Amino acid sequence: MPALDPSMVTTALDLPGYRVARNVGVVRGIVVRSRGAGGNFLAGIQTMFGGNITIYSDMCEKARGDAFALLLRHAADVGANAIVAMRYDANEVMAGVTEVLAYGTAVVVEPARG
Repeated sequence: MPALDPSMVTTALDLPGYRVARNVGVVRGIVVRSRGAGGNFLAGIQTMFGGNITIYSDMCEKARGDAFALLLRHAADVGANAIVAMRYDANEVMAGVTEVLAYGTAVVVEPARG
């Protein structure tokens, strides 16, 4: 089944122009990432110059994107066509290993009648 349309995901509790017809339940996408020794070495060099540590920023952005894609697939798999109250969370599993979680409430929405 194809993943849910990303435009049907919101951090708000409702989706403007739609009404929630059915609550399907909590859905999630989980990714666990670590940076290899080479990446840590290059990031260490970047820290000497200050500013944005792009190696880690890129890794974090990729992890969030992957978790979001898994979230969309999980919602579609349970029959939802939208997600409300979407959030991200991250936790360190062990030194150098981080879990990124995207979660929200899967719902079935219908166009609101004006």
